[in-house]
Amino acid sequence: MITDMKKYLASGRDGNFFLLAGPCVIEGEDMALDIAEKVLRVTEKLGIPYVFKGSYRKANRSRIDSFTGIGDEKALKILDKVRRTLGVPVVTDIHLPEEAEMAAEYVDVLQIPAFLCRQTDLLVAAAHTGKFVNIKKGQFLAPGAMAYAVAKVRESGNDNVAVTERGTTFGYQDLIVDMRGFPEMKEACGCPVIIDATHSLQQPNQASGVTGGMPQMISTVAMSSIAAGADGVFIETHQNPAVAKSDGANMLPLSRIESLLSGLTIMRKAYLDAQH
Repeated sequence: MITDMKKYLASGRDGNFFLLAGPCVIEGEDMALDIAEKVLRVTEKLGIPYVFKGSYRKANRSRIDSFTGIGDEKALKILDKVRRTLGVPVVTDIHLPEEAEMAAEYVDVLQIPAFLCRQTDLLVAAAHTGKFVNIKKGQFLAPGAMAYAVAKVRESGNDNVAVTERGTTFGYQDLIVDMRGFPEMKEACGCPVIIDATHSLQQPNQASGVTGGMPQMISTVAMSSIAAGADGVFIETHQNPAVAKSDGANMLPLSRIESLLSGLTIMRKAYLDAQH
């Protein structure tokens, strides 16, 4: 089990970035372990610190009939099995303050969804668990404004925090990533900055009530973000995104994870070399 997440995330070979990756939502034990095992095999080869990602429940859905999960306890136990079986830390989203303590029993990182990044009670509850807290930047916030969300965690006694860029609202049905935001957030927040390379390509608010996406641009956004100084990469991936029960429209096929991570490792080295 990982006891020091801050040290672990900074342990990449030759200063490599860290990775948060997995399915949008836990659909079952076999799929979760299969994804985690395959990603871990690649990250170990490339020297990338890996955190398995999976939501135990999806609370932010467009339609009431959208899939939300297989049951909180069942999904959380699967996350715990991944971390114990493979020895990798895991991250999941929480949506209400009372969920923080419950989820913290099973995971290593608590993630705050973008729409909830200003919710003080939620941030404080996450901080009080002592777990590492990853705060996604709201689509409505300037990069520098994330300093206030980070301060809520730190002033609650927890310095284990990171922030994630996941796109800014650009019209009604599109998002855009401003690369200037990475150095700005680093300076303002003083913590690791992550790119969510899949959610930042969502096309929300579709008339069908199902979010669209542009997965063909994942490499472009991820590469550009590493070049702009991102410390970590967040990717949702699935064996077959076409049949995924949530966010399949912008997930990366698991079969493409190795080629993408190999390219990002080269880009990260070029970025670090340019800093010297």
